[in-house]
Amino acid sequence: TSLTNGGLNLHSTVKRKLDGEKDYVFDKRLRYSVRQNESNCRFRDIVVRKEDGFTHILLSSQTSDNNALTPEIMKEVRRALCNASADDSKLLLLSAVGSVFCSGLDYSYLIGRLSNDRRKESTRIAEAIRDFVKAFIQFKKPIVVAINGPALGLGASILPLCDIVWASEKAWFQTPYATIRLTPAGCSSYTFPQILGVALANEMLFCGRKLTAQEACSRGLVSQVFWPTTFSQEVMLRVKEMASCSAVVLEESKCLVRSFLKSGLEDVNEKECQMLKQLWSSSKGLDSLFSYLQDKIYEV
Repeated sequence: TSLTNGGLNLHSTVKRKLDGEKDYVFDKRLRYSVRQNESNCRFRDIVVRKEDGFTHILLSSQTSDNNALTPEIMKEVRRALCNASADDSKLLLLSAVGSVFCSGLDYSYLIGRLSNDRRKESTRIAEAIRDFVKAFIQFKKPIVVAINGPALGLGASILPLCDIVWASEKAWFQTPYATIRLTPAGCSSYTFPQILGVALANEMLFCGRKLTAQEACSRGLVSQVFWPTTFSQEVMLRVKEMASCSAVVLEESKCLVRSFLKSGLEDVNEKECQMLKQLWSSSKGLDSLFSYLQDKIYEV
């Protein structure tokens, strides 16, 4: 059973096939067994699985809480995207281990690094965000995202840069940039107004409004919502069906849909990251961020 745009639809074909997918779940308990079973152990904070016809990247951070993003983790994701772009996979699946998809930037990391060397670290972190987002913009194969739980900040902002977003009923979305004294990132200053409309996008970016999975689906941020108990099975079934299509057809179809957007998104990404760099390198902007984060880092 899946929930689509607030309506209830029974997919009998999917239901019959679910039993065959029960062993493939995005579960925190499987983190270490997944790592042990993989031939690719070059990553510390993500897991990369090479499946039949697609590459599966799982956020599985060992160095941050709630799959928060640091420059090092973002670099690992970029490396995995680069590898997937050159292999024989037809598409990419991005998901997460545990109950949280991604809590955005690691703000404890930000405080520690920016406190030591404000100008150097503001440049380094802003450039890491820029390159991370750019890797999604430039990826030529379809990207499917499976949102198993909360997606915050940059973890939510990158979703419009992907091609299909499936969410669990437990998922929710929040980009409280202004609330935590930051400017938008992940091209959300452009993509959110385009997808959600200016009014709702402003509420999310300026006021930190939280969207449920159903609200995100009804507004076009999410493609489809599934029941939590069968979420991973539903996702894997559909990804495998996509992977049975022609690689050329999938890549060329994405090119037709997105090619005219690419240069514009790259410009937006540059401007957003330049603004973050200016904010973090100024004493006033940094003091504002520190004063807020000392009292409250938003909860997941």
